[in-house]
Amino acid sequence: MNLEMRSFLRLIRYKNLIIVALTQYLMRFAIIHPILVLNGFELQLGEFHFFLLVLATLLITAAGYVINDYFDTRADMLNRPETVVIGREISRRTAIIYHWALNFAGILIGFYLAFHAGVPLLGFAFIFVAVLLWFYSTTYNRQFLIGNLVIAFLTAMVPVMVVLFEVPMLNREYGGIMRFSGFSYIFAWVGSFGYFAFLTTLIRELIKDMEDYEGDILQGRRSVPIVLGISYAKLIIGGLIIVALISLAYLYKAYLMVGFYGETDYLSLLYFIVFLLLPFSFLFYKIIKARKKKEYRSANNLAKLIMLSGLMYSLLVRYIIVTSF
Repeated sequence: MNLEMRSFLRLIRYKNLIIVALTQYLMRFAIIHPILVLNGFELQLGEFHFFLLVLATLLITAAGYVINDYFDTRADMLNRPETVVIGREISRRTAIIYHWALNFAGILIGFYLAFHAGVPLLGFAFIFVAVLLWFYSTTYNRQFLIGNLVIAFLTAMVPVMVVLFEVPMLNREYGGIMRFSGFSYIFAWVGSFGYFAFLTTLIRELIKDMEDYEGDILQGRRSVPIVLGISYAKLIIGGLIIVALISLAYLYKAYLMVGFYGETDYLSLLYFIVFLLLPFSFLFYKIIKARKKKEYRSANNLAKLIMLSGLMYSLLVRYIIVTSF
């Protein structure tokens, strides 16, 4: 692999894009497909078209990373100089060409899929995301809390997009699909993963703001730690972690304590404790104790692992659904 390709892959955050693709494939095959099959239905968005949906999502996301780096080069030189690509390995002119090319391809594919699904208006969702990412890079990420909420919202939309494109085609094929009981399970499960993604992304964004505190001050940004102070930012993160844990407890008590067999779902309980409760508790401890930049970076990496653990729970959900009937 030549230097230019490696630089491009770093610019578009290829590791993050892999997680985005994994998220959508897991929602399709670990949640939506088994529930549909158990209720006598089949997926209507074909494999090739679903691949195009994932590709369009990746293209728009990659374009967002490029434009964010384009406008954040000066701040990144202060906060994380080792990650800077634009201006070093890729020229600013080339970066902006990449941005527009990626957006154009993603939006074009998105409109094709929207017409294929029979809901042309869905194509505007890709334009909306592209525009939102542009304003995030130029304005919102310098404002108090707005940029954090925008990124958390867009992350939550990644799993939801799978449902938005599948349901219209199911309605067209079967009619009244939204009235069948299995659809409520699909929406509840995918919505729960989206909600978890929102919370954990918001936590990560606030941790990153604390990590970038010094550089953001010099750039005149109004991040939560700068406006409210580090201590209050830690309290907010702690509160979000508590909300996440309460949400997990509610999910288990309301839906999983009595499993599909009518018996306690010990597998989910064990998973929640080992892969979510304990890591969240350790993250809470690390945030409270953190003082240095490298400590916040370590907490940020732990938050990434928690997000991945939450996503991988979908595989256990599939196992429970398939073996319960």
